[in-house]
Amino acid sequence: MNSAIPDLLNSQALSQGSIPHRDSEQMSSGRTRLYLVRHGELVTSHEWRYVGHMDVALNDKGRAQIARLARRLSMEKIDTLLSSDLMRTVESAWIIGRAIGLEPAAEPAFREIHLGRWEGFTREEIIERFPQEFDLRSLDIAGYRIQGGESFADMRDRVLPKLTAFLEQYRGNNILLVAHGGVNRVILCHALGLDLKMVPRIDQAYGCLNIIDFFNGVPVVRLMNETPFD
Repeated sequence: MNSAIPDLLNSQALSQGSIPHRDSEQMSSGRTRLYLVRHGELVTSHEWRYVGHMDVALNDKGRAQIARLARRLSMEKIDTLLSSDLMRTVESAWIIGRAIGLEPAAEPAFREIHLGRWEGFTREEIIERFPQEFDLRSLDIAGYRIQGGESFADMRDRVLPKLTAFLEQYRGNNILLVAHGGVNRVILCHALGLDLKMVPRIDQAYGCLNIIDFFNGVPVVRLMNETPFD
């Protein structure tokens, strides 16, 4: 665990256990709530193309997914709207922002994992071009760093300190963050106290919603991978 990650996400707080359900409801005035969203489907989604830090647009289905989610979120009280600074999350955040009356602020720290020299290739092309790297990463999903890119541990160490800073800055408020599948999985793994090697076991559909509450440094996961339907 990165020693720079302070109070709201610290490992000591996680080790102290969860808050009883009834008590947490009674403590809602002291709660900081994170609405964690994944961007909508992309123009490259059906190709299983590894895009990482590349700028890729939403497709029409992706825009419709986010529009449905925006209607769901319009019923919530959101105080602050944040996103990654990549095109797909910025566009998703603006769709949501119009529905909830907030302008999104883009933050580079919440970008997807950097996939280095794999970016732009499909899964099949990566297996053909970099078979040994693909196998090594499969054996160490948390720690393996693709040439020119990041490991999931690297991404965790960039995402969690920035998230902690925003949770502290907006303590007691409701924050909406539009991010990426990898980023969301890292945040959820940490909130659930899971080893980072478990990231592939957490599903994050396009346009999904997660809700995490924070009480005096203890995260409580309220909702995972909800996809609203009309």
